[in-house]
Amino acid sequence: MLRVKNLSKTYETPEGPARAVKGIDFEVGEGEFYTLLGPSGCGKTTTLRCIAGLEKPDGGEIFIDGDNVANPAEEHFAPTHHRNIGMVFQSYAIWPHFDVFNNVAYPLQVKKPRPPKAEINDLVMDALTQVGMEDFAKRPATKISGGQQQRVALARALVRRPKLLLLDEPLSNLDAKLREQMRIELEEMVARIAITTLYVTHDQSEALSMSDRVAVMSDGLIIQEDEPRIIYGQPANEFVASFLGTANFINGVIAKRINDDTGIVDINDGNGKLEVALSSGQESGDVLQIVVRPEDIHATSVPPEDLSNVLEGVVDLLNFQGGYTECFVHVGALRLRSIVHQSLRANPGDKIWLSVDPRHCVIFSGKNKSGAEPA
Repeated sequence: MLRVKNLSKTYETPEGPARAVKGIDFEVGEGEFYTLLGPSGCGKTTTLRCIAGLEKPDGGEIFIDGDNVANPAEEHFAPTHHRNIGMVFQSYAIWPHFDVFNNVAYPLQVKKPRPPKAEINDLVMDALTQVGMEDFAKRPATKISGGQQQRVALARALVRRPKLLLLDEPLSNLDAKLREQMRIELEEMVARIAITTLYVTHDQSEALSMSDRVAVMSDGLIIQEDEPRIIYGQPANEFVASFLGTANFINGVIAKRINDDTGIVDINDGNGKLEVALSSGQESGDVLQIVVRPEDIHATSVPPEDLSNVLEGVVDLLNFQGGYTECFVHVGALRLRSIVHQSLRANPGDKIWLSVDPRHCVIFSGKNKSGAEPA
């Protein structure tokens, strides 16, 4: 439905050319919820604006529903109103001098040819009903809450019944509790109307919970693209692992191979060894980096019967989070984070044992003592 081929965009700055997008490719299928995720300045919003027709890319092509809407090589750029899209901006762009109805009706009122008044009324009320704002049609825009403004902006994006919905961090201006509520409502609404959606955010929890697929961006490039569970559980590199959630990074050296699939790693900064899955090309003496999520480290206040893949440490800090507690543990000079149940009775300074499942360890090639990648 949406196809982006080798898209690039460069801005001129006082310091020289800045390449915001560096030749990215991706496709979004009919009815799919696709998210561009990354930190500020990674190029995700520039990509969205190029798709919307608000920026002209320098290279590549953009296709929406089979139509080529941008081809810089041929100097072809379809205007925004010809791209059959709806867009919600981060600021919502609600006009304070309009009521809710006229905010939503505006795209139809400026459309050429302009639809009949009765048709506009039907389309506006249908869009407001989709977002649960039909009872607020005559309410002044200044007399509704931030969450309601977000719904009005969404209704305005949907009123022309577009083929593609573009969302540029639409929840970032809401407080934490309302953001969580609106995230769920937005996810349910988009699924209900089955509209193809491209979502831009820096919030990894939004990306993981709402998306069919996620593309993690950094420095103008797509670093990894896949289903949320795969990206979270099998990050492609250290950047993805650290940006998408919380991760422990453990450096070590392969002590020996056990069989074709596993081996023992001596931890550099800690007092212990871990059994991990190894690839066929990894041998004794190779430097590795082990990545394991805090929720995949099981902590106990007494030694488990099976001490394989168990690290003994000392509790450094307990951070109560309501439904769970973050437990920070020193294993030698290594500091690890574990998610534990409230029932665990431990205090700073207590001994604790951390069990690590080899299946939940992700392995990256490490760096040698000089800091260079191993040959």
